[in-house]
Amino acid sequence: MSGETTGAVRVLLRLEGFCMLVAACIVYAKLDLDWSTFALYFLVPDISLLGYFAGAKVGAVSYNTAHSYLGAFASLVIGFTVPSLTLQCAGLIWCAHIGFDRALGYGLKYPAGFGFTHLGRIGRFAAKHSEEQ
Repeated sequence: MSGETTGAVRVLLRLEGFCMLVAACIVYAKLDLDWSTFALYFLVPDISLLGYFAGAKVGAVSYNTAHSYLGAFASLVIGFTVPSLTLQCAGLIWCAHIGFDRALGYGLKYPAGFGFTHLGRIGRFAAKHSEEQ
């Protein structure tokens, strides 16, 4: 699959994800937000995986919509502009989730299937890819 990232660039992108996770958690703590809320909503973006029941293309769109920083940043910008503590909280949890996923290697998906990401192949697709090389 063309477009996947490998080598040092992949490591750098995963480290950026980890940094986003840490930064979101630090800001969350500085705002003195409730950690039980964080725990309760941390995995909410993964509901987007249900899109894969409609096929790989729909699943990729669904997953990428929930795992792009665009929505999370919009939530933060609006949350700090209005101001709305609820949107700030949601945006920080959302950023932390995306950062966590990226740090683990779960990148944005290609329509070829869940295992084909911008950070490289994952799962059984990674094993097949390494055998091919």
